[in-house]
Amino acid sequence: MNFLAHLYLSGDSSDIMIGNFIADFVKGKSSLQQFDSKIVKGIELHRSIDEFTDKHPVVKQSKDRLRATYRHYAGVIVDVFYDHYLAKNWSNYHDAPLADFAAKAYATIQQRDSVLPAAVKQMLPYMIRGNWLVHYGETEGIHQALTGMSRRTPYESHMDEAVVDLRKYYDEFKSEFEVFFPELKNHANFFLQSRQ
Repeated sequence: MNFLAHLYLSGDSSDIMIGNFIADFVKGKSSLQQFDSKIVKGIELHRSIDEFTDKHPVVKQSKDRLRATYRHYAGVIVDVFYDHYLAKNWSNYHDAPLADFAAKAYATIQQRDSVLPAAVKQMLPYMIRGNWLVHYGETEGIHQALTGMSRRTPYESHMDEAVVDLRKYYDEFKSEFEVFFPELKNHANFFLQSRQ
């Protein structure tokens, strides 16, 4: 899953949200020692979400549709596509409007600047200025996100072209997301409850 889903699945704890948000930028178990226990819990939640997602048969269907063209980047693209469906249908999952949720998430992250990895500090202003979390709800926002990711990959990924596949198979990806996401939400809730 991508940024919006990870933030959404963090529950009400700002520390868990921070950990979940920065997890991809924190490498190895030894690096966890610099963070307090709730941030570590957020990092571990992120990793658990990723593991659950990677092994899920419905996600595999989505990835298989893209694999011939995008190879090992198919999973990254599906993560971004799924954030699109979450943003587009946000009112089905959350009581607060997406714009309000996004503003609160940005503020929460900015307030914890001292614990953010350098790469997050570098990315965050662009994220806020472009209001990525809200713009994931538009196909143009997805195109921009994938184009930015494509620029940062060491190999030719063609991720910048993947919005064509999103439009072509829009209903198929949407159906798969709608099956998968409630199961992921249950998984994340169980993780949080079992580690209180």
